[in-house]
Parts: sequence; structure tokens; C-alpha cells
Amino acid sequence: MQSPFSLRIFVVDGDPDGLRIVERSNWVGRALVFPRAVWAQPSVVIRSELQQTGVYLLLGPREDGEGDRLYIGEGDPIKPRLASHHSGTAQKDFWTRAICFVSMGQGLNKAHVQFLETNLIRLAKQAKRVPLDNANQPTEPTLSEADRADMQVFLQHMLGMLPVLGVHAFEQPPQAPAASAPELTCKGKGLLAHGYESTQGFVVKAGSQAAVQAVPSVPPGTLAMRQQLQVLGVMVEQGNTYAFTQDYAFSSPSTAASVVLGRSANGRLEWKGAQGRSLKSLQEIESA
Repeated sequence: MQSPFSLRIFVVDGDPDGLRIVERSNWVGRALVFPRAVWAQPSVVIRSELQQTGVYLLLGPREDGEGDRLYIGEGDPIKPRLASHHSGTAQKDFWTRAICFVSMGQGLNKAHVQFLETNLIRLAKQAKRVPLDNANQPTEPTLSEADRADMQVFLQHMLGMLPVLGVHAFEQPPQAPAASAPELTCKGKGLLAHGYESTQGFVVKAGSQAAVQAVPSVPPGTLAMRQQLQVLGVMVEQGNTYAFTQDYAFSSPSTAASVVLGRSANGRLEWKGAQGRSLKSLQEIESA
């Protein structure tokens, strides 16, 4: 069971889209969140946190414009690494925003941030929600038992904060639907998919089927997502259909239905419960 927590967000320049300092209750860590456009501003470059050892995320649009791509890095300190990414010498031109994590307590060392970087990359690859710009999987460094325990806690606090900051790249779908969320099905010609609503979106379950061929009029975003899921190995060809190799959370029931059916779809009508009632009908009954 997850524990409740609070975040304190300080908007440094009064611009809610500019530099923000984010702290979590009862935690020594601190996050700096800012768009690339403000990197050269004095309020950013003079920050003492950037002179510390830490781990950072760079996010920006994919080449097809549908969703984010992600790069995970570490720096000892962070500032020179970010400067190289901003100038283009590190060949990371895609990013438009950054999130940096440092410790305001005893501090992180090189091995600590390598541990965090390695595990963030591993988790992002497992979740398969966002394309990674990292070419390789680094080797996890050797830490003492105490340091490893501390870094596991630091990592879990980071992972809890990131969805609140709009980053869902590391989230795994819940193991099972909530008691109030019935399992639903979506049917097409020769295919059957199972799914349910969750706090992370609409989850299509492993083993569900999807159409191999999308109709010519399929929206570009749906086509791009289907192609991306094939590249990531979430959907693999199996006979006359695609099969989902893992549970996968989509942003909405309609997105899930469109990917499954290979056409435009209203997910509130296409996903149905055991009695054949549509999700729309079930939600109306629930709200009555």
C-alpha cells in the first residue's frame, strides 16, 4: 500500500512555466524542473543544486510528434552535462524540458547516481511507455548494503514524484483492476481484447489481440502509436492478429480501442462489460 505524501513547489521567477524547485515531505531530495528555453537565464545557471552530483531526465517530442522521448543521465556535477546537452555537443537536440534530482542532505556520490541512472533506464525499458534515447544499459555499480538501501528509498521517492510532475515513463500498470473497475472487452473481426480502467489510464491486458491491418483512414496518432508499440515489442504478430505481450496503459479508453481495432473508435462505446453494457452505460449507471 502506498503512503500519502505532499509536495512543495517553489516557482522561482514567478513564472509557473519557468524554473520550479520541488521538495517532498520527509525527504532530503530536491528536484529542479525547467524548460530548455530558460537554461541560460541567471536564475537557473547560478543554482547551487546544479553544482552537485545528481541524476537528470531530458524530455522532448518524438520525431513523429506523437508523445515524448526520454534521455536519462547522471552528472558529477550535473551542470556541465546539461550545458553540453544544451549546446548540442552531446547530440541531444530533441529535449525541451529537464528534471534534475539532487540530495540536500549528506549528498550523492558518483556511484549513487550511477545506481539511480541504471535503475531508471531499466524501469523505463520494462514499462515501454516512452522511447528512450539512451543507447545502452549501463552496469549497476557496487554499493555497500547500507548505501544500496538508501538509494532504493531515494529511487522510490523519485518514482512517486515523477507522475505528479507529468512523467509517466516508469509506471507499470496495476497488477489487477480495482474492485470498482470491472473487466471489459473490445471485439473486432476475429479479435478480442480485455482491459479495465485504472488511475494510470485504460489498461489493455497481456494476451489481448489487435488488428494487424489498420484502415487507411486511421488517425495519424493512432498509426504512430501502433507502430511504436510494435517497435517496443508490446504488440507482436501472432497468426492473423497482433498480441499484447504485457499489460499496457493507454491515456484513454478511446486510444486503447483505436489501437486495438486499427481505426477511429469511441472507447466508451467499444469497451463492454460482461452483460454487454458499454463503458458509457456502466459509467452512467454508476453516476446515477
